[in-house]
Amino acid sequence: MADVIKLMRPGTLSLAALPPLSLYVHLPWCLKKCPYCDFNSHEWKNGKELPVETARAYLAALRSDLEAALPLIWGRPVVSIFIGGGTPSLFAPEQIAELISDLRARLPLEPGCEITLEANPGTFEKDRFKGFRAAGVTRLSIGVQSFDDAKLKLLGRVHDAKQARAALAEAAQCFETFNLDLMYALPGQTLAELDLELRTALAFAPPHLSVYHLTIEPNTLFANRPPAHLPDPDLASEMLDLITARTGAAGLARYEVSAYARAGHRCTHNLNYWQFGDYLGIGAGAHTKLSFPHRVLRQVRWREPAAYMQKAGEGAVVSNEHEVARRELPFEFMLNALRLKEGVPLTQFLERTGLPPSSIARAMEQGRARGLLEADPARIAATARGFDFLSDLQSLFLAD
Repeated sequence: MADVIKLMRPGTLSLAALPPLSLYVHLPWCLKKCPYCDFNSHEWKNGKELPVETARAYLAALRSDLEAALPLIWGRPVVSIFIGGGTPSLFAPEQIAELISDLRARLPLEPGCEITLEANPGTFEKDRFKGFRAAGVTRLSIGVQSFDDAKLKLLGRVHDAKQARAALAEAAQCFETFNLDLMYALPGQTLAELDLELRTALAFAPPHLSVYHLTIEPNTLFANRPPAHLPDPDLASEMLDLITARTGAAGLARYEVSAYARAGHRCTHNLNYWQFGDYLGIGAGAHTKLSFPHRVLRQVRWREPAAYMQKAGEGAVVSNEHEVARRELPFEFMLNALRLKEGVPLTQFLERTGLPPSSIARAMEQGRARGLLEADPARIAATARGFDFLSDLQSLFLAD
């Protein structure tokens, strides 16, 4: 674990103030590893709920992890908590209640702190989501991905369309706000099939919708055995146009590359990521980004759950950590901020990197000259063209 005294010493950066702080909690187990998934998730093949002793051991490890990290964030209020995975809904509601209670006892949470839990319809049982709400979860994120049983099977999902509908119906009853995850550009998918998917999803009136293009990531089953008949780029572009049109007509505004929300329902936790806020990550494989007056620190926890729990008991959960190099900060900032439809004020770049405007002046000039960045000198925001060619725009800020 980083030495706090060393982190406070003078350095080349100068941050005027620390950004908002979020907490990410990783619960690593899932029922089945999806072939497209490159997250740190581990199959649990013995039923739809973890044994009590396993859950207790992991919750104890999380407590130890958090307590060891407290000196790095002492006194800083937490604006949001995201419990992700894996499949966090494998944990019983009373276990999630214990987790949230542990967090509240050790951290100063902002009033109205957003607490999101990821849930898989394959773990859904009647009243389970109601139990999560009673446990203190304020926002549910449901990994539906598709309402087509054939597509779900192809994606390796453990639920079917009927379970997805039942889960969404109960989420709508229990939560004032919830997110629905959907995927597009699936193997063999037509524009008409996507249209039906969108109509089905929007019929549940989700306050927030995340729609992801299926991508083939390294070190996944799909990378080794790519699925056939993936939509070509032209069809995928038409699909994105359809998504934007359908969501807009339903009252959801696109505020980030993959996120659409009704007014007042944007995800606080993800917004903090995209605005280069700070986050402490606890749990197996969790990532951390923390700011100090003269530096930015990144950490990663041990990935394998058994190793993580052992290391937590030894007070050594961090597998590696490093300070972000000054020359890498512009790209790291833009990798997040340019995903936002409205962009961010230039002052936010200065405050959250501790760098002067001159550090990005050349890249900003190139972006504007190519029509990828808006001309507003006080704001960093992609044009419509820049949003369509986001990787090209972000790459302008790579260190030489």
